[in-house]
Amino acid sequence: MSRHGDAGLRAGKAPSQRQLRVGEELRHALADILRRADFRDPDLHDLNVTVSEVRISPDLKNATAFVMPLGGGHVEQIKALNRVAPYLRSQVAKAMRLQHVPRLSFQVDVSFDYAQRIDQLLHRPDVQRDLDHADGDHDDGADAERHDGP
Repeated sequence: MSRHGDAGLRAGKAPSQRQLRVGEELRHALADILRRADFRDPDLHDLNVTVSEVRISPDLKNATAFVMPLGGGHVEQIKALNRVAPYLRSQVAKAMRLQHVPRLSFQVDVSFDYAQRIDQLLHRPDVQRDLDHADGDHDDGADAERHDGP
């Protein structure tokens, strides 16, 4: 099968081991570069971000880095990171041994907000009551099954 056909088969499926490994190495390289980089862009002065994940395309040509800026300024910093993406790509090329360095794009990582929202929902009194009630029903149902024999 051709290379293009293989890429189509991977669409919507779990990432390959190679994608995961390259993505993780890219994450470490970007975190190191962003930690020590001195940018001329005023939006990136005092940049402090966490690179939580890097997802790479099946053909390893494009990578999306999910970052969480600390201290606010999400929109400006993400736009600025996307502006300096070619520079960061060149720095990644120096830091890693890849035949082709992927094009980089940056997005805000919303998984932390999503996890916090789920946590808040699970700790609501009405949900706690339902969870406690479900635990009580489970025990009663198990006892009833044991006592309902012929």
